[in-house]
Amino acid sequence: QVQLVESGGGLVQPGGSLRLSCAASGRIFNIYYMGWYRQGPGKQRESVAHITSGGSTIYADSVKGRFTISRDSAKNTVYLQMNSLKPEDTAVYSCNVVTAAGETYWGQGTQVTVSS
Repeated sequence: QVQLVESGGGLVQPGGSLRLSCAASGRIFNIYYMGWYRQGPGKQRESVAHITSGGSTIYADSVKGRFTISRDSAKNTVYLQMNSLKPEDTAVYSCNVVTAAGETYWGQGTQVTVSS
C-alpha cells in the first residue's frame, strides 16, 4: 500500500508564500520523478512542476521564477515553494509520483487559495 500525504495548503494574500510538502510512504521503490499538478475552479488539471531522480526540473511557464520544486530522496518527499502568489494560482494542488517501473501514484490534493 502506497500513500502520498500532502500538507501546506491554505489561504494566503496575493504576493504571499506557501510551501507544499508531499511524503510518499509504503511499498514504493525507485521513484523516478515527483511533481505537482493543480486544478483551478472551472479549469482542467495542469502540470505545475516536476523533478527527476537526477535533479532535473520542469516548470509550467505560468510559475517560472516564482515556484521552486525540490526533493529529499532519503525521505521520499517533494516540496513546492510558492512565492509571489497570484489569485490565478488558486487551485487544488495534487502530488504525483512515478516509479522507474512506470507505477503512478497520486495524493489526495490540498487547497491553495490566494485572495485578499
